[in-house]
Amino acid sequence: MVLAGIFLIALMGCEENYLPKPPGYNRIDLPNHSYQPLSGDYPYQFDFSSHSKVEPDSFNLAEKNWINLSYPNFGAKVHLTYKPITQAQDFRTLSTDAFKLTAKHQIKAYGIEESVLVTPNGYTGVVAELQGEVPTQFQFFVTDSTEHFLRGALYFNTAMKNDSLAPVIEYIKVDMAHLMNSMKFRD
Repeated sequence: MVLAGIFLIALMGCEENYLPKPPGYNRIDLPNHSYQPLSGDYPYQFDFSSHSKVEPDSFNLAEKNWINLSYPNFGAKVHLTYKPITQAQDFRTLSTDAFKLTAKHQIKAYGIEESVLVTPNGYTGVVAELQGEVPTQFQFFVTDSTEHFLRGALYFNTAMKNDSLAPVIEYIKVDMAHLMNSMKFRD
């Protein structure tokens, strides 16, 4: 019996060296993209993801037409802030402020890629994609440059590494591109 036990222990000890596996991330099943029109009395109209909910902005300095698109299944929010273009807040001031808000992330970002686009409705949009461990990985604004200015930024309610959030970030970026392309400002 002792001899059989020693033989079994020797057999089990002949396996390859064990190497611990790196920690893994949970699998994230992403739903198909689907959209619905924004309802409400806002100076803007767009299609947003059916997988998100429209919430009023709860920030203490929030203005009337500021909203959040909450993605409860992903722990994410897209903060949308709207400003009318006036003499006091002209296009240059609003766009400079938007670029400054993006630039504040340069401390942690190892890359900021900005793109300018024209939407199907003729509005100008600027998209900023940030790489690195930054609180917001995607920011944008859409404007007609004379009356309306809408800015958006994606935030997560977690301190997870952006590598693990990459599929969700890419998913929401597609939703934001659809939002910008369907944007219509009201007169």
